[in-house]
Amino acid sequence: METTTLQAEVRAGRGKGPARRLRAEGKVPGVFYGPGVEPTPLTLSPKELIKALRGERGRNVVFKLSVDGKDELAMVRDLTTDPVTQELLHIDLCRILEDWVLEVQVPFRTRGRSVGVVQGGVLNVTRRVLPLRTTPANIPVSIEVDVTHLGLKDTISVEDIELPAGVECALQPKLTLVIILEPRKATAAEVEEDEAAAAAAAEAVKPVAEPEKVDA
Repeated sequence: METTTLQAEVRAGRGKGPARRLRAEGKVPGVFYGPGVEPTPLTLSPKELIKALRGERGRNVVFKLSVDGKDELAMVRDLTTDPVTQELLHIDLCRILEDWVLEVQVPFRTRGRSVGVVQGGVLNVTRRVLPLRTTPANIPVSIEVDVTHLGLKDTISVEDIELPAGVECALQPKLTLVIILEPRKATAAEVEEDEAAAAAAAEAVKPVAEPEKVDA
């Protein structure tokens, strides 16, 4: 199973004051908890965390968390960032085991340009992430579907997606994920309005008739 090593130290102080001082020192306060372990406040390196979270797995990265010489598997349960600077302020890490079935949010992407889009239709993707259930080792980076064969009004539902072995989607099988919408047709009222506007514009730019010449 692919893991990312993350070093951490047990944090002595709790509360906003000690956490604020840690951030002033360039560190990130966090907490590690889960079944079988006591909640443990941690001090972590922002450099290591940000590098891992910006990787292809994002928040689905599996950490090998090393605390006081003991290793535990962990995943991100929650994180807090500054709304303006996006600075990482706090992170919750949850203990996991290799054989646990987890529910994770995985990016959903489409590939190709569909026949329906070439015909003037619009590709509508109803979900950008999918809730998947699987073990830590089987978490996919993303789920991608080919849409090149889709014509106007064609759809792709949850049940149409080919998922990796050991992975299932938590959504209803019939739920539509992709649809090619038909080009929008103008109503009769809109056509009349456009024609009236065009006629008014033509009238506005009509050249002024030259004055008749009068013999002196």
